[in-house]
Amino acid sequence: MLGKALLSLFFFLVLLISFFIFTGTLDLRSNFFSLTQLPQQRQLNICRTSTPLRVFMYDIPRRFNIGMLDRRHSDESPINAGNLPPWPSTSGLKKQHSVEYWMMASLLYEGGGDSEETREAVRVSDPAMADVFFVPFFSSLSFNTHGHNMTDPDTEIDRQLQIDLLMFLRKSKYWQRSGGRDHVVPMHHPNAFRFLRDEVNASILVVADFGRYPKSMSYLSKDVVAPYVHVVDSFIDDHPLDPFESRTTLLFFRGRTVRKDEGKIRAKLAKILAGYDDVHYEQSVATEESIRVSSKGMRSSKFCLNPAGDTPSSCRLFDAIVSHCVPVIVSDRIELPYEDDLDYSEFSVFFSFEEAIRPGYMVQQLRQIPKERWVKMWKVLKNISHHYEFQYPPKMEDAVNMLWRQVRHKLPRAKLAEHRSRRLKTPDWWGRRRRRRLS
Repeated sequence: MLGKALLSLFFFLVLLISFFIFTGTLDLRSNFFSLTQLPQQRQLNICRTSTPLRVFMYDIPRRFNIGMLDRRHSDESPINAGNLPPWPSTSGLKKQHSVEYWMMASLLYEGGGDSEETREAVRVSDPAMADVFFVPFFSSLSFNTHGHNMTDPDTEIDRQLQIDLLMFLRKSKYWQRSGGRDHVVPMHHPNAFRFLRDEVNASILVVADFGRYPKSMSYLSKDVVAPYVHVVDSFIDDHPLDPFESRTTLLFFRGRTVRKDEGKIRAKLAKILAGYDDVHYEQSVATEESIRVSSKGMRSSKFCLNPAGDTPSSCRLFDAIVSHCVPVIVSDRIELPYEDDLDYSEFSVFFSFEEAIRPGYMVQQLRQIPKERWVKMWKVLKNISHHYEFQYPPKMEDAVNMLWRQVRHKLPRAKLAEHRSRRLKTPDWWGRRRRRRLS
């Protein structure tokens, strides 16, 4: 009886499928081919999205960039991969804002054994083929070299470089075409390009944070937040049997405790964190010996405190990341690099200003974090720390490649703004409404 029932069910299904095919409501052939072609279509999509960003880099005199690294030489030959000088090992804290150098170097790199699929951006010689334009002006180094004390006559050199650069850009038909919207301008030091910054505010700015910029000039949907270049050595041989127990200090901070603006919280934290045996909070200035001691302290600590500096961010956060010390970030207005790709809550702990200055609260919360959760964050740090390495030659998914990926993310908005600007006959109503909101 069971066999006859199954046989009847089989014939019924055959008749039902035949009816659907005859009436055209079921297309087995098209469904079959769509299933067989699906993996191939996904592969094609992957190939399209992995095409490197095509970048045209302006050829400007060395005094705007490499010439500031060694002013004793007056060589004006074109810069290429063969004559690119290394970043000087004696540059001190200037290194932390050297993002501009590494972005330029990545475009000069000629490939070697790496295929284009491992690179986020490649240089093109024809500007008509470019997706974006890179302006290789070392604005941070210019400030540190010519205007660090903000006193004349040194600042006049920095100002004149900005004037000369703008004169050069305004002659470019590609700058004129977009109003600079598809141009990338590094501006990592908070005081970089300080004299004529508003003249390039339509461009994609590469910044450390938004602490020194008006909200109408620089903001997250337009600009790229870049990490500081870490000044401590990366922790390569970090393979203890028990990483939690091997790091005996609970919370570590070593740096300037007297800062401006948001950084005033550091002085308050010095009082709140005093008296704990396993909390190290120490005033220091940046010297080679101090950096070496800080590196040792970070590598032997479970958590590294990262309060705001003169602006919401500081280099200390990225020193902590490459030391695999779980960052404790205290800042109400910080924006972080690569945050559309990375979830910082997986490897960092956050406190507001109000929470941080509540006596005993922050230390209590850190003590309550289970060992298993800390070890998980430590493992994530080890897996993602290569995203914060600036190096030459560049490597897949290192810091500079991650930055070019962020630039790619900003281009649709830049292109939209460029196209709208060409057809508007009256002042942009969206811009007026946004300015009214901010005022």
